[in-house]
Amino acid sequence: MKTIDEMLNLALLTPDQHQQISRWIAQADSPDDILKMPPPLWRAIERASAVMGIDEDLMRPPALDADDVVGR
Repeated sequence: MKTIDEMLNLALLTPDQHQQISRWIAQADSPDDILKMPPPLWRAIERASAVMGIDEDLMRPPALDADDVVGR
Protein backbone atom coordinates (compact mmCIF):
# COMPACT_ATOMS: atom_id res chain seq x y z
CA MET A 1 0.00 0.00 0.00
CA LYS A 2 2.88 2.36 0.70
CA THR A 3 3.95 2.25 -2.96
CA ILE A 4 0.52 3.13 -4.31
CA ASP A 5 0.28 5.92 -1.71
CA GLU A 6 3.56 7.28 -3.05
CA MET A 7 2.21 6.98 -6.60
CA LEU A 8 -0.78 9.08 -5.57
CA ASN A 9 1.43 11.66 -3.84
CA LEU A 10 3.53 11.96 -6.99
CA ALA A 11 0.33 12.41 -9.07
CA LEU A 12 1.09 9.20 -10.98
CA LEU A 13 -2.31 7.79 -10.00
CA THR A 14 -5.54 9.71 -9.79
CA PRO A 15 -7.38 9.71 -6.46
CA ASP A 16 -10.04 7.49 -8.08
CA GLN A 17 -7.45 4.98 -9.34
CA HIS A 18 -5.77 4.95 -5.94
CA GLN A 19 -9.09 4.29 -4.22
CA GLN A 20 -10.04 1.49 -6.63
CA ILE A 21 -6.63 -0.18 -6.37
CA SER A 22 -6.65 0.12 -2.57
CA ARG A 23 -10.10 -1.47 -2.39
CA TRP A 24 -9.05 -4.27 -4.73
CA ILE A 25 -5.96 -5.06 -2.66
CA ALA A 26 -7.88 -4.89 0.62
CA GLN A 27 -10.49 -7.40 -0.55
CA ALA A 28 -7.95 -9.78 -2.09
CA ASP A 29 -7.38 -12.99 -0.16
CA SER A 30 -4.19 -13.92 -1.99
CA PRO A 31 -1.62 -12.61 -4.45
CA ASP A 32 -3.52 -14.50 -7.16
CA ASP A 33 -6.61 -12.42 -6.34
CA ILE A 34 -4.57 -9.24 -6.72
CA LEU A 35 -3.42 -10.44 -10.15
CA LYS A 36 -7.09 -10.52 -11.22
CA MET A 37 -7.27 -6.71 -10.94
CA PRO A 38 -9.01 -5.12 -13.94
CA PRO A 39 -6.62 -4.28 -16.82
CA PRO A 40 -7.13 -0.49 -16.66
CA LEU A 41 -5.95 -0.47 -13.04
CA TRP A 42 -2.95 -2.68 -13.90
CA ARG A 43 -2.01 -0.32 -16.72
CA ALA A 44 -2.15 2.63 -14.32
CA ILE A 45 0.16 0.81 -11.89
CA GLU A 46 2.52 -0.20 -14.69
CA ARG A 47 2.78 3.37 -15.97
CA ALA A 48 3.43 4.74 -12.48
CA SER A 49 5.97 1.99 -11.77
CA ALA A 50 7.84 2.82 -14.97
CA VAL A 51 8.03 6.51 -14.07
CA MET A 52 9.26 5.64 -10.57
CA GLY A 53 11.85 3.18 -11.92
CA ILE A 54 10.58 0.35 -9.73
CA ASP A 55 11.47 -2.40 -12.22
CA GLU A 56 15.03 -1.11 -12.52
CA ASP A 57 15.37 -1.06 -8.73
CA LEU A 58 14.15 -4.65 -8.48
CA MET A 59 16.54 -5.82 -11.21
CA ARG A 60 19.62 -4.07 -9.79
CA PRO A 61 22.09 -6.54 -8.26
CA PRO A 62 22.68 -6.07 -4.54
CA ALA A 63 25.62 -3.95 -3.50
CA LEU A 64 28.70 -5.94 -2.56
CA ASP A 65 28.65 -4.32 0.88
CA ALA A 66 24.94 -5.00 1.49
CA ASP A 67 25.72 -7.37 4.38
CA ASP A 68 27.49 -4.56 6.21
CA VAL A 69 24.46 -2.26 5.84
CA VAL A 70 21.98 -4.91 7.01
CA GLY A 71 24.08 -5.77 10.04
CA ARG A 72 24.03 -2.24 11.44
